[in-house]
Amino acid sequence: MTSAGSAAALPEPTDWLGRPVSCADCPHEGIRAKGRCDRGRICVRDRRARRIDRFFAENPGEAEQYLAHPYFEIRVLAARRASVFLLPPLIDDPEPDVRAVVAQRLPLARIARLRDDPDRKVRMVMAQRLEGAALVPMLADPDYAVRLVAVRHVPPDILPGAMQDPDPQVRCEVARRVKPDVLPAMLYDVDPLVRMVAAERLDSAQLVALTGDPDLRVRWIVADRGAPAALMQLHDDPDPEVRGRARDRLDALHGKTTEEGGHGPRA
Repeated sequence: MTSAGSAAALPEPTDWLGRPVSCADCPHEGIRAKGRCDRGRICVRDRRARRIDRFFAENPGEAEQYLAHPYFEIRVLAARRASVFLLPPLIDDPEPDVRAVVAQRLPLARIARLRDDPDRKVRMVMAQRLEGAALVPMLADPDYAVRLVAVRHVPPDILPGAMQDPDPQVRCEVARRVKPDVLPAMLYDVDPLVRMVAAERLDSAQLVALTGDPDLRVRWIVADRGAPAALMQLHDDPDPEVRGRARDRLDALHGKTTEEGGHGPRA
């Protein structure tokens, strides 16, 4: 019976083609002699990304030799460490993860066309880096995740153009960032989550427009934040939690008014 404290033997390291990793024909004998590579732990030939990354972390000067390696994971990790002056050929790399690294590191002037990359992860990087007018076209990207990144980075003045985005997650982000003077238009969004975000930001007097909202979560926000005019309309709300919160706040507001004005309790 195996003791509880014994560790299971680790599998033999293999390369990206599934072959056993051997140090016999490795070109990095000098590096190994200095302890900067270690089979099964720090190895550029290993298929495991963590071991490859450790190799480049220990030996960043070796990264440029691996920018054209057939294993995409090696190219990705090498591109993160190599000089930016060596990266332009990788703009057309067949692997999107490699192009995404290039999009992160090269100057924007060199990678403008990656804004239309066929892979969304590359376009998402571009949406994070582009600014101003250059970012506006990405608000119309076919992928919602790219548009979501774009609305988080564009100036607030541009956000009204994304208020009708087909994805509610994008519209929620618009509601979080759009300027207050145009926010009331989002009170009529078809998705209650968007209306909830808008309600959390609106002035308390503006919330009266939501007292008849079909979603009780929206009405509860109104009951929790709304001005007295809104609370009066929720006094007999069909949901007990909503009307209870509205009544509690009305009572609290009345008590404060009574204390400040000296009018005594209600009849």
